[in-house]
Amino acid sequence: MKWFDQLKGDPVGTIASWQDMRWPWALMTVVCVLLVLIAHYVFQVWLYMAPCEQCVYIRFGFLTMAVGGILCLISPKNLVLKVLGYVFAIAGAIYGLKCSVKLSAIHHAVHSDDPAAMFGMQGCSTDPHYPFDLPLADWAPDWFKPTGDCGYDLAVVPDGTQLSSLQEWFINMYNSSDSWYLIPKWKFMSMAQCCELAFGLMLVILVAMAASFLYVRFKRKTA
Repeated sequence: MKWFDQLKGDPVGTIASWQDMRWPWALMTVVCVLLVLIAHYVFQVWLYMAPCEQCVYIRFGFLTMAVGGILCLISPKNLVLKVLGYVFAIAGAIYGLKCSVKLSAIHHAVHSDDPAAMFGMQGCSTDPHYPFDLPLADWAPDWFKPTGDCGYDLAVVPDGTQLSSLQEWFINMYNSSDSWYLIPKWKFMSMAQCCELAFGLMLVILVAMAASFLYVRFKRKTA
């Protein structure tokens, strides 16, 4: 594969060239938006899993990254848009990773048999506080207003709701595990851990791209 040969021959230059293309920014934007849509429409609306405080913060982190991707998509070679895009994308990744780590710690504590695990652990609030005091919970409460408990990820089906057989199967699978897991049978990768992986991976790629861009730019100036 041509791109693999380029990456192997000149990894820094190849990675630096990626940010001048639209595909990496489009990929990041699509992934971030898709994860938020799945969280809202599949888990919250279809499977009745109410989002907790850290969950809505994680949504905000993904959407902040998506804003950064859109800025770079407008003109990938424009330095101003590229810098702004990096600021939004990296800030969103760091913020989302921080919230994911906190949610993972809460999840571990509430599912631990050791009472000491809950020591010093703060509960979830239904009054979220977003960066710059953005009133997202007022603007779009269905998306950014927390209504669930951190660390549980259980489906709470309203009385009288008629479920399809597929809905019932998924709800029973997750509720029997006392939480959401990527593989419920083995309790492998909680929702918080999956978000940690997603934010962490994208942050590493963003930092590698930014560092490669700065290195190549500096090298050209000094050549």
